Amino acid sequence: MTPFDSCVAALREHGSKDALFKVLDKALADTVGHKLFTLLYVAPTGLRVKRIYTNMPKEYPVGGYKEITGSPWHQHVVEGRKPWIGYNAKDIAWAYFDHELIVSLGCESAMNIPVVYGGRLLGTMNLLDAAGHYKEADAKTLEPFAALMVGPFLDAIAADPG
Repeated sequence: MTPFDSCVAALREHGSKDALFKVLDKALADTVGHKLFTLLYVAPTGLRVKRIYTNMPKEYPVGGYKEITGSPWHQHVVEGRKPWIGYNAKDIAWAYFDHELIVSLGCESAMNIPVVYGGRLLGTMNLLDAAGHYKEADAKTLEPFAALMVGPFLDAIAADPG
């Protein structure tokens, strides 16, 4: 069974979303690799995001909101609905306010894959690893995995109180 097939099977089961996200985590690790993996959805107001999954809960816990800012990263990923790849620590510092923590975890490259449905950005899949780890082709490889997250992201957004 391919990593993608594993995700499809998990999506069809009646298990918890967390179980599905763990299958996705492993599938993406097997497909392109990562040290840190998180899922963030855009709250109904469109003004903040919330983490619904992480493989490093101590450093990046589930829950809590982060305000969306009008940064160049935001324009590219959120407004443009396009994947973003950072190749080194300089790119990480450009994109993320918490770049020092990210680099301290051994992550100097990143890839953010938008989860989009009907032209609407629902959230992002976020993978981080060592410097130079990701390539442009990796974003295309992960787009089908992002499509599988439409339902779970819509569920998370629908359950959001504000």
